[in-house]
Amino acid sequence: MRLKSFLSFKSLIHTAAFATLAVVTALTSPEAHAQGKTELLVYSALEADQIKAYKTAFEQDHPGIELKFVRESTGIVTARLLAEKANPQADVVWGLAATSLMLLDKEGMLAAYAPKGLDQVRANMRDPRPQPTWVGMDLWSSAVCFNTAEAAKRSLPKPTSWNDLTQPVYKGLLTMPHPASSGTGYLMVSAWLQMMGEAKGWAFMDALHQNMGVYTHSGSKPCRQAGAGEFPVGLSFEYRANKTKKEGAPIDIVFPKEGLGWDVEATAIMKNTKKPEAARALADWSVTRKANELYAKNFAVLALPSVQEQLEFVPSDLDKLLAKNDFTWAAANRDRILAEWSRRYEAKAEKK
Repeated sequence: MRLKSFLSFKSLIHTAAFATLAVVTALTSPEAHAQGKTELLVYSALEADQIKAYKTAFEQDHPGIELKFVRESTGIVTARLLAEKANPQADVVWGLAATSLMLLDKEGMLAAYAPKGLDQVRANMRDPRPQPTWVGMDLWSSAVCFNTAEAAKRSLPKPTSWNDLTQPVYKGLLTMPHPASSGTGYLMVSAWLQMMGEAKGWAFMDALHQNMGVYTHSGSKPCRQAGAGEFPVGLSFEYRANKTKKEGAPIDIVFPKEGLGWDVEATAIMKNTKKPEAARALADWSVTRKANELYAKNFAVLALPSVQEQLEFVPSDLDKLLAKNDFTWAAANRDRILAEWSRRYEAKAEKK
């Protein structure tokens, strides 16, 4: 099954190649070699508008290390790492779904390392072993972006639940991330199957599919589409929803009452890195208070709860709205779920 899933990702990796190269070029100083800095290649699914701040802050504290980023959506980064298993390129993964890192760990690709300050990290946001292979940064959850201006024009009711989105009034008006390429898409699908049970979960997604306009290859895009009025309803995640609303888009943010899908963004060191000291320095820094203060500008639930702040348009009790989430099940069943999802719904996927 993993081979089938990898093959379905193959064209996504090719499509991403030029984009990721551009990110690496833009974020790497040409003077790094001349200055004798250690260049650390970091694979990431962090939002592009977060990477610059995180990179700058780390390099201020570690001027001898230059971070090079390859950034893409979660599914593409995961597929690329798996494809490179025989000849790994990345030194560190910083900002990838814990469920993806669990797949890499199963393949023996991650190094065990306990970063300094590990005892301050929430127990449910890290690999539970004393020498963990991944450690969480923050948590991101599903959210629905609802364009109130478009809703008024079309006489659309504001949804309050996932089930509301299956009503015929929304036919063709929804957009959500493709779960193979987007971690946000997968955490939604995984949550629905866990909350509802598999039979009812697939039946729900069958009904949702009837109202779907397009499945995008980005977790952020559905909210941006909703904000721009391209689609009145975009299934996305709370960081992008909060940012889109702050920027003035006419949206309400809906947190469906049945429960929110969620995953943890985490850090891991690749086992075959040739720069272990620099990699451990980044792993250590990723759990510091300074790093978490940067994460707090984007996310409502952090690995270090003492640093947590409230985002302007996100409930302060977001953690109470989260669905029960078995990470082990989500990781172990990922390939099977994606294959079935693709069989049923791929026809409405955004063109690559």
